[in-house]
Amino acid sequence: MVIKAKNLDLTFQTNDGPVHALKGVDLEINQGDFVSFIGPSGCGKTTFLRVMADLEQPTGGEITVNGVSPEEARRARAYGYVFQAAGLYQWRTIGGNIRLPLEIMGVPKAEHAERVAKVLELVELSGFERKFPWQLSGGMQQRASIARALSFDADLLLMDEPFGALDEIIRDTLNEQLLKLWARTEKTIAFVTHSIPEAVYLSTKIVVMSPRPGRITDVIESTLPKERPLEIRETPEFLAIAHRVREGLRAGHADG
Repeated sequence: MVIKAKNLDLTFQTNDGPVHALKGVDLEINQGDFVSFIGPSGCGKTTFLRVMADLEQPTGGEITVNGVSPEEARRARAYGYVFQAAGLYQWRTIGGNIRLPLEIMGVPKAEHAERVAKVLELVELSGFERKFPWQLSGGMQQRASIARALSFDADLLLMDEPFGALDEIIRDTLNEQLLKLWARTEKTIAFVTHSIPEAVYLSTKIVVMSPRPGRITDVIESTLPKERPLEIRETPEFLAIAHRVREGLRAGHADG
């Protein structure tokens, strides 16, 4: 069990009164799962990811990451985090950006070059190590950001709408590449998205969340095969899962 949340609550105290970001959330994520979180803005998707990463503290319930608290998991370097924006340092080369976590963690310098080369190959950016972020397209920058999160080889990858700002054609390509990457590395991935097709295409499990207070309204186990060409999105099976996600989102709005 990689993630286990039980009756998880998170309430933010604001000047306008309490904001219930998460309420009564129960979820289990197993080793090797690709889990997408989908729901309207403000439903707690990113908050839940940030709780896993020990960036937010729950106000009720329990959560464990690899059987320990999020804080212990963070100290053990149990996960890599990919944000909505690539967040690369413009004055460092792509290789320099990828090396940053290794430098912070005190990984021996002798290992850096091999690790950088390995993750650049995984995200199909071999040969771009000496380029600067401004020399790369938005999609390539986001792939470099994923490479940085993979550089210290954590088993869990937390991804917060990493392709949300990209156009649909680039997004399709990156979705395909991410599935290949997942198959090759066998990482566990928790992925936040606003896109129903993206959630259905990528995931082994889709978690549908309701408007605030953020609750899970449905957990959909995907019946799609692991091998997924983009054309699978036109099949009846794919459309049926997408329909169930859409129904879950509607039900959540009605309940909210």
